[in-house]
Amino acid sequence: MSLAARLARSGAAGWLLPAAIIAAWEAAARAGLIPANVLPAPSAVAEAFWRLTLSGELVRNIGVSTLRALSGFAIGGSIGFALGLANGLSALSRGLTDTTLQMIRNIPHLALIPLVILWFGIDEEAKLFLVALGVFFPIYVNTLLGIQSVDPQLVEMGRVYGLDRRALFFRVVLPGALPSIFVGLRYALGIMWLTLIVAETISASSGLGYMAMQAREFLLIDVVVLSILIYALLGKLADSLARLLERLSLGWHPGFQKG
Repeated sequence: MSLAARLARSGAAGWLLPAAIIAAWEAAARAGLIPANVLPAPSAVAEAFWRLTLSGELVRNIGVSTLRALSGFAIGGSIGFALGLANGLSALSRGLTDTTLQMIRNIPHLALIPLVILWFGIDEEAKLFLVALGVFFPIYVNTLLGIQSVDPQLVEMGRVYGLDRRALFFRVVLPGALPSIFVGLRYALGIMWLTLIVAETISASSGLGYMAMQAREFLLIDVVVLSILIYALLGKLADSLARLLERLSLGWHPGFQKG
């Protein structure tokens, strides 16, 4: 097996471009092509990372942001998943709720920030509501789509083999819907971090967004860039965990079997 093939299989190839960008960024900064007051060198950002880690500020803010993100995701994701299942399995439920949900889906959830602040103030409830609303629709739509896209012939075959409704759901319908559900999961994780970034920069007294806004006030550009990079890494970590869960859950699927 060639080196390129081994890199591709290991996943290391995906990090070559980011590493090249960071190296070029460092070289350009050291050469004076990028002013430090516009974009600090990666080495300066690394120094800020080490400084904030030693003080405990970085770990504390990452913990707060992660807890907010996961709490909002758990609330919005569970409601979206339940409604997606209900509307996929029941024509009555779909007829009663889907039209209303589709109208709400077309309202940008970040446009609701002024109203959310009036409803909840600037406390944790506002951030949790925005994150939950942001992740709700990707989970809901893809769960509904997954249920509806299950091959009716497979369902009929399950009935012929004597499966009851519970067994039919867990052995045929849910496995057939899982690929679409995982697409919604991965998309929702991205929306989760995007929403949290905006929510924390508008009204927060802790978290990565708060840390970035405080750094902006004192012109600490290295800390601002560090906050952005940490958001990106947390998003990548969440996506990687979702992909791992996807591979473990869909090992039977031809598209997820290793060659």
